[in-house]
Amino acid sequence: MKPFMDKDFLLSTPTAQTLFHEYAEKAPVLDYHCHINPKEIALDRKFENITQIWLGGDHYKWRFMRSCGVEEQFITGNASDKEKFFKWAEVLGKAIGHPLYHWSHLELQRYFDYYGTLNKNTAEEVWNLCNAKLADPSMSARSLIKRSNVTLICTTDDPVDSLEWHAKIAADESFDVQLLPAWRPDKAMNIEKPDYTDYLASLSEASGITVDSFASLKEALRIRMDFFASKGCSVSDHGLSYVMYYPADDNDIEAIFKKRLSGERITSEEELAFKTAFMIFAGKEYHRRGWVMQLHYGVKRDNNTLMYEKVGPDTGYDCISNYTPSAQLTDFLNALLKTGGLPKTIIYSLNPIDNQAIDSIIGCFQDSAAVGKIQHGSAWWFNDHKIGMTDQMLSLASQGNLSGFIGMLTDSRSFLSYTRHEYFRRIMCEIIGDIVENGEFPADMDILSEIVTDISYNNAVRYFGFDLKEV
Repeated sequence: MKPFMDKDFLLSTPTAQTLFHEYAEKAPVLDYHCHINPKEIALDRKFENITQIWLGGDHYKWRFMRSCGVEEQFITGNASDKEKFFKWAEVLGKAIGHPLYHWSHLELQRYFDYYGTLNKNTAEEVWNLCNAKLADPSMSARSLIKRSNVTLICTTDDPVDSLEWHAKIAADESFDVQLLPAWRPDKAMNIEKPDYTDYLASLSEASGITVDSFASLKEALRIRMDFFASKGCSVSDHGLSYVMYYPADDNDIEAIFKKRLSGERITSEEELAFKTAFMIFAGKEYHRRGWVMQLHYGVKRDNNTLMYEKVGPDTGYDCISNYTPSAQLTDFLNALLKTGGLPKTIIYSLNPIDNQAIDSIIGCFQDSAAVGKIQHGSAWWFNDHKIGMTDQMLSLASQGNLSGFIGMLTDSRSFLSYTRHEYFRRIMCEIIGDIVENGEFPADMDILSEIVTDISYNNAVRYFGFDLKEV
């Protein structure tokens, strides 16, 4: 029997162990997509207890707690931080086979030097140990980032955001990790939302452009893109149900926009036509600016209406969508390509059955301008576990170019989540190690080490063009 989560956790072959410990483990972390609050970095937030840094805002944990029958007061309710932690410890102790078990214990090991197991019997011990550690200055937000060997972070930011905290961090010479904004214009696109016109008022104020037409919406967004670019932004991100392609002419789009502004309800077909026009505009702008476009899709959000009304969005009530038509994704990319406006693009689907389709699609749009111009993004959300990551990488290796893969992103709100890069790298090294040990690839350590280091770090540096040194 193997020891519990020892130094060779998830590494079953000598080749995998060498690749991880000699190369992957030593590479820095480039977190090109996350949901960390830049204000907390600027103010170098200190955490009073483990619940604040571990359970606050973590809908992964909340969802598992609900599945174990934990009452909502111990999840998002008014129970004390200690009570919430003890409920979490109780259910985590039985989370066999769940990635949260591995993530949580990696975080306990790396940040709190705790190599035991967390369960109902050890909750008091771990609570006291973690809280004592958190009292040390080395456990502040900035210190945790530095301790995790992070070189650059891209946050997720709305076009109307002031980016004031990014500016403050950039001006602070005592903190040398780059913190860059990433453009997330979902609210500007979601014309069907009840508060859409309220959002347009905010965008009008931020841009200085009165948004009363689709043309003026595009102009306002260009102005805000210029502002984001001045703060170092070169990455966009879109949260979509799916990538749609319902083309319509400019007059039709203007009519749809005017109809929505007048308070009339638009049809589903009109919504899709507008969103298609919006995404075509966005893609062309990104190409012109040299920005990367990220497409996250395959999710159906806020499914539990009663709980959405009580606790709001991003609280654990989303699911995988089974409607992710690859034909429309292909037509969308081709429409951009035909106009000379296809930017570097990263595609993520929440539905794991889309892996092979995505890998066949991206092969249609690669070119010599950049290795892996169109990327199959790392296994996302409900798939960022051992099975999901393995399936995504094996699919990419089978149909595309695994050696050109830009690797892992944190996609988290927690300053302890950088261990997910370690988790990913262990799985990646295990996959490559298996291929070598099975005689399917030569045991050429010069080439293998380059592949592993590139996937861990260098490919992302090259792909995004960040001002970082390769390792």
